[in-house]
Amino acid sequence: MPVDMTTSPPRTDTPTAAARPARAPLLSLDDALARLLGTVVPLPGHETVSTFDALGRVLTSNVVSLLDVPPADNTSMDGYALRAADVVEPGTVLPVSQRIPAGVVGQPLLPGSAARIFTGAQIPAGATAVVMQEQCEAITAPDGSAQVRVNGSPTEGQWIRRRGEDVARASVVLRAGHKLTAQSLGLAASVGAAHLDVAHRPRVALFSTGDELVMPGAVAPEHMPPGAIYNSNRYTLRALLQGLGCEVTDFGIVPDRLDATRTTLREAAAEHDFILTSGGVSVGEEDHLRPAVLAEGRLDLWSIGMKPGKPLAFGSVRRPLEVGDAAPDGSEDDVSRSAWFIGLPGNPVSSYVTFLLLVRPVLLRLQGVADVAPRSYTVRAGFDWPRGDVRREFVRVRLGADGRAELFHNQSAGVLTSVVWADGLVDIAPGGTVKAGDEVRYLPLSELLT
Repeated sequence: MPVDMTTSPPRTDTPTAAARPARAPLLSLDDALARLLGTVVPLPGHETVSTFDALGRVLTSNVVSLLDVPPADNTSMDGYALRAADVVEPGTVLPVSQRIPAGVVGQPLLPGSAARIFTGAQIPAGATAVVMQEQCEAITAPDGSAQVRVNGSPTEGQWIRRRGEDVARASVVLRAGHKLTAQSLGLAASVGAAHLDVAHRPRVALFSTGDELVMPGAVAPEHMPPGAIYNSNRYTLRALLQGLGCEVTDFGIVPDRLDATRTTLREAAAEHDFILTSGGVSVGEEDHLRPAVLAEGRLDLWSIGMKPGKPLAFGSVRRPLEVGDAAPDGSEDDVSRSAWFIGLPGNPVSSYVTFLLLVRPVLLRLQGVADVAPRSYTVRAGFDWPRGDVRREFVRVRLGADGRAELFHNQSAGVLTSVVWADGLVDIAPGGTVKAGDEVRYLPLSELLT
């Protein structure tokens, strides 16, 4: 409640209006992301790992093919290799001169003959087409030799995969900055790459602040003290970080004390590239994260024009000096001597959505990913959103059988069931409204989680 200054003297145990930080103007999501990506730089160096172990890692150098793929013309079907010109009409019978399984190089094909051939086998010299076995009939000549009746009219080149048609020798098959998927590992293997140069995994320190937080298993639900809540963000954020290829150290729940927060920040910065926290990024008397980071490094506190999510803290924490280290030069951007810091809001859905839209791109950029923007699609809304907010809104939706985006019934920032139910977010501009049938921008969670 506001204090009636005519009857009550100002309190001396709380900040005066002049001492309180001025309310920051709302920063657009796009501007916030541009600032983040314009500040962080990829981690230095790389490591070489087995292609078997490179799933989810990010390439630091191009993968160049040293051979053609396929290395020779081969068949994409089981059937018969022949000269198309030798089949003058359907029903033509040709002698079968040889049998060529995959891995065997056949003899040059005699004119007027066919070769039994199996998928992946090299096309014998002289053959110009392959007829699939379903269009052929194996028969036996009077002398007992093998023949084939071709029940079709083959065309030049049919069912032949040409040398180098997938990959040409000396071509770049995967570029630096590419995040490796199962299919890209297969492509690398197909050109003989047994090892790959990849970025180091970001080492991320994770902790939560708040004396109200309790870990599941520590206190039974029926014994929860008043005001206590289970720490769901610790589980959500840890899993999100691991899904992005990070090495995560969990520092747990830090007490709401300035000295404890500063100590944890120093310990986290010493061995990590990035510090991520949830909660405590406002300016309340019990929110010690802001002064702790300012004491140990530098910090910007932003009010982002997005919903859910609004407060975001971004900065860096100095690493402790080791014996022989030079003193800091005062530069704010001495990356080698500091760990990046982002503080997320405490509400579970706010923390989740803010991570996907702002933290995910930063962690990918640290690993050298070139394009960090998620793909989005235009779909039809299956809901009404009659009242726009001053902030840009990201509502939790799921695509229905008709392809329309259906709205979860409760869009509160504390309702985790909404993000379990949803398969994407619909992006609504500040002040925007939606009517059922309108086209809307849909961001699949599958794009935001990798």
